[in-house]
Amino acid sequence: MPRPDPLARSRIANPHAWARYRRIMRWMTLLALACVALTLVYFRLGDAPVSATMVIAGSLGVFLTVMVGTGLMSLVFLSAGSGHDDAVADPFDERG
Repeated sequence: MPRPDPLARSRIANPHAWARYRRIMRWMTLLALACVALTLVYFRLGDAPVSATMVIAGSLGVFLTVMVGTGLMSLVFLSAGSGHDDAVADPFDERG
């Protein structure tokens, strides 16, 4: 028989945790765009000509890599801030 979720609905929608998540994502989006700008500078200063396909692929690759890593780490902080980490029970814990 499934057990109900032990977290109250208000803890899932913790406004402070969500505000921190959005703040982290905004700052890291700016950092990702700065990394894309550095990538474009690197391509421009190189000796060999770079095709438009390589510029697009490099820019998207850098941006998406930074954003996926940021999103995953921000979700860890969101989980900790909303109380989900405290509610986890270890079935193999022998202490109690």
